[in-house]
This record gives sequence, C-alpha cells and structure tokens, in this order.
Amino acid sequence: MMVAVASFTFLLAAFCAALMGFAIQRGATCTVAAVGEIVHNGTATKTMALAETSLWVAGGLLTAQVLGFLPEIPGGFAFSHWTVIGATLLGLGAFVNQACVFGAIARLGTGQWAYALTPLGFYIGIITTPLLFKGEMPVITDTLPAGSTLPYWLAPAFGLYALWRIFRIIRSRQAEGGNWTQLWAPHEATILIGITFVIMLISVGAWSYMDLLLHISRGMFDSLIWQGALFASLLAGAIAGGWAGGHLAWHRQSSRTIARCIAGGMLMGWGSLLVPGSNDGLILVGMPLLWPYAWASIMIMCFVIWVAFKLQQKFD
Repeated sequence: MMVAVASFTFLLAAFCAALMGFAIQRGATCTVAAVGEIVHNGTATKTMALAETSLWVAGGLLTAQVLGFLPEIPGGFAFSHWTVIGATLLGLGAFVNQACVFGAIARLGTGQWAYALTPLGFYIGIITTPLLFKGEMPVITDTLPAGSTLPYWLAPAFGLYALWRIFRIIRSRQAEGGNWTQLWAPHEATILIGITFVIMLISVGAWSYMDLLLHISRGMFDSLIWQGALFASLLAGAIAGGWAGGHLAWHRQSSRTIARCIAGGMLMGWGSLLVPGSNDGLILVGMPLLWPYAWASIMIMCFVIWVAFKLQQKFD
C-alpha cells in the first residue's frame, strides 16, 4: 500500500512538473523578460503576473497547512551582505544569459539548444563558489517569518479570491467568443505554474532543477533518479509547449550565444549559493512566506537587470 501511495505521489509530481514546463512556454515567468518589458514597453504585465503567482503559492501553502497537508514550512535564510552580493550576481548572470533559470528552460523548449549549457555553467558556478568566496556562508534560520503564522481565516479568504479569479477568467473567455485556448495566455499560465509548484511541494518537497545540480555537486546521489525524472518531465513539458505554440524549431546558435549561456549560468550559480536560492525559489517560496532576504534579493536582482538594460540602450 505504501509503495502504491509513493508511486502515485511521484507520478502526480512528475505530471505537475510537465504541466509546469508547458506553462513556462506561455507564462511570464522570466525575470529578465519582466524587467525588459518595463524598460522597453513601459508596462508591467509580466511583473504583475509574477506577483500574482507568489500570491497563489502563499494561499496554496496556507490552505495546505490548514488542511494538514503541509506539516513543515520551508525554511529561509537571514539577510546578510552575502544576500546583496548573491542577488547582484543573480541579476547580472540572468542578464548575460538573457534568461533566468525558468527562462532558460523555456528557450530550450523552443529548440535553442545553447541554453542546455546554462545548467552546465550553473554547475561550474556551484563547484567554484567555495574557491572564490571565502568566509562564513549563509545558514538557515530557525526564526519563521510572519507569513508562516498567518491566521487560519485567511485560508477561506484566499478561497474566495481564487473563486473570484477563476470566475473572471471564465467570463473573459466567454466574452471572447468561448476561445478557451486563451487559458494558456501568459497571465493564466503563470498562475498555473504557482498552483503546480504548490502541489509538487506538498508531494515531494520544494524542488527545482537547480537542486539536482546542487546535489550532484555535493555527491548526494540518493535522490538523483527521482530528481532527474522530474527534470526530464519539466523539459518534456517545455518542449511540448514550444511545439504547441508553433515555436519549436532548430535554432542555429552562435559561439557568442554559447559563451553567454555558460557565463550567465556560472554567475547565477555563484549567486544562488550566496543568496542562497535562485529566482524561482525566491519567487515561489521565499516571497510567499514573506522572508525578508527573498524580497530583498528579488528587488536587487531586478534593479541590476534594469541598470544593465539601461546601459545596453545607452551604448547600443
């Protein structure tokens, strides 16, 4: 019986990973793209979608805790000078790579094979961090943020918000003549990423494909099979999303793009260990739980990307 339950739980997590990968192709999950939209278009629709995703994760975690499905709250880290250094490197790496860790999967799913080298660069960054950055690394804090002790009445309040949001989506699609394919519009797809992330967190714990690289670098191979399977599901979903959207094609990649992906991945690898956490974990875990270090890291990361875009505009 326990084996069957474990198998079902993993299959559920794998399905959610694939669904997340599919939604990444349509959703506004890339921090670089969100900041770029502000710089180039003066709009913030992608940023608002990311913010709502964090809200859905927060509401989902609170609801799961109330229902007894989430016995432990994921831990966070204290804010320190490493947070500032790491977030700066994350922002710089994402800009150099022209995509954050989520965006790299989306680009890889459209056939831009050079982005398969972003995880390689990330891995290089992980294993070289102790050699380049001396001193005491960030440690997990035992103090829970305010978000972990929110009153239970917020769970039904979130439920009402979720019903209202779903009702608005249905009404807007009906107003468009019943075009239900628009359920995969960027905003709705980004919300779906948050929902699938919550289900995965309840099923197998907080997971990202960068965790797989971190465990490999530390010789932790006991979870290699199931984490590798989740990564394969995520990538398969991204490829399916690229194909469904008509974007999947073989893209010729220049040596400059290859170098950029490796260098950007390496910078993000350094930053992810110093923060600690990459932008997906910060947005989907740290921010919903109101961890100060996560909010500060995302703001610093976005500011660095914004400055980089502005400098690019000035010198191009």
